Amino acid sequence: MRKILIFAAIMLMAVPSAFAQKNAKYNQYGVEVKSDRLDVEAQDGILVMESPTSKYKLWFDTRIQADFAGFFGAQEYADPIGYGSSIRRARFAIKGQLDNNWYGEFDMDLANGLVELKDAIVRFTGIPNLELQAGNFKENFSIQRNTTSRYLQFMERPMVCSALAPSRHLGVNAKYAKGLIWASAGIFEQVVAGEEEWTLTADNNKDFGRGAGYSATGKLVIRPLYNMKNASLHIGGAISYRTPKVTDDSYGAYRASSRNSTSINRKKYIDTDNLPGFNHNILSTFELAGHWGGLRYEGAYIRSDVFFNADAADPDPKHFDGWYAQAGYLLFGGTQRYDANGGKYTKVNRGRSWGDVELCGRYEYCNLNSGSVFGGSAEAYTVGLNFWMTENVKMQINYQYNNNDRFANGKGKLFIGTDANGAPTKDYTKAVEAPGKGGVDYHMVACRFEIDF
Repeated sequence: MRKILIFAAIMLMAVPSAFAQKNAKYNQYGVEVKSDRLDVEAQDGILVMESPTSKYKLWFDTRIQADFAGFFGAQEYADPIGYGSSIRRARFAIKGQLDNNWYGEFDMDLANGLVELKDAIVRFTGIPNLELQAGNFKENFSIQRNTTSRYLQFMERPMVCSALAPSRHLGVNAKYAKGLIWASAGIFEQVVAGEEEWTLTADNNKDFGRGAGYSATGKLVIRPLYNMKNASLHIGGAISYRTPKVTDDSYGAYRASSRNSTSINRKKYIDTDNLPGFNHNILSTFELAGHWGGLRYEGAYIRSDVFFNADAADPDPKHFDGWYAQAGYLLFGGTQRYDANGGKYTKVNRGRSWGDVELCGRYEYCNLNSGSVFGGSAEAYTVGLNFWMTENVKMQINYQYNNNDRFANGKGKLFIGTDANGAPTKDYTKAVEAPGKGGVDYHMVACRFEIDF
């Protein structure tokens, strides 16, 4: 009888173990894994899968922007500007917080049928108020560059940001954000975007043994109103030391260029062309932004000081710069929002159940003339209306007047005036228009339809 009882006890002890083995889960490689039940929700229209018992959270971030634009009023001598449309962005991203310590993100763009990598991030979040990350992402330099395109006040960023402010590069970065202080520092190498950038990187490495080039970028922001819920004040400055990159279109040359704040008019009126003998440049910026209730304002000055090798054809340093000032106001009681962790502005809080309307205005200026380099300068005046229809649907209308100077000839490809015989000319030395009257001036009306889900 004793032996029977002992055998029965052993069998009872084995039942939980056998049950556990029966319900064990394995990955595709045959390794036993831990499982975690997830709740699936639509949070403001975004699909989110989140664990009720752990920090695990996975969500999708999809964005479509369809743009349309027309242009009119240019001088008779100017090159024709074609109206058009485009899928400005067709983004698909997967983002995940795996636990207290680790976050990952993968983001790609399929706009107009072209595949381009955007963010690819590995981030450590295990230290309060500090983020350490590696991968391909935006350098923390310009508030306008770092504001996601979902929440820009205008359809495009100012020209000076496109021409001078850095965007995504492969690198590592540390960011601290708490209360009054927001600070960031990182080391970055080449652009990682598509086939062209990777081919340039690989060919320079294989054929010439060149390193990728590097940049060191740091930023500090002071936020005196950090404890206020309905207001913010953002006072920031950044500096970046940058060497030649293997993904530039001509290695060892410096180039700055920009379109007139639209992606549909493909002409780059202001363009320095490739400046050979480039050694390094130093970018700097000062920015001021804030909000109070439905009002949001922002302005920045950005400068690039470019230095050349002693044996360059023109070794004198060049200085390019520009600035912008913009503001927007929600007309139907909505409030603006500041992203304290990101040091930038985010989605508005709509004032009505049907949505809200934001009236915006901006002035911008970019100068790519310095010394013997005449890349052109341009200014633009923009008025915009943003219709925040739902949490996920937005429509934008922009009117813009562009004023390019006589040096803004797109690397010598575009007409900027007329010569003594009345014929269109691309040579600013032959243009007979009075100073300040040369160059191409035109108007733009554009609109965007956007959905985020």
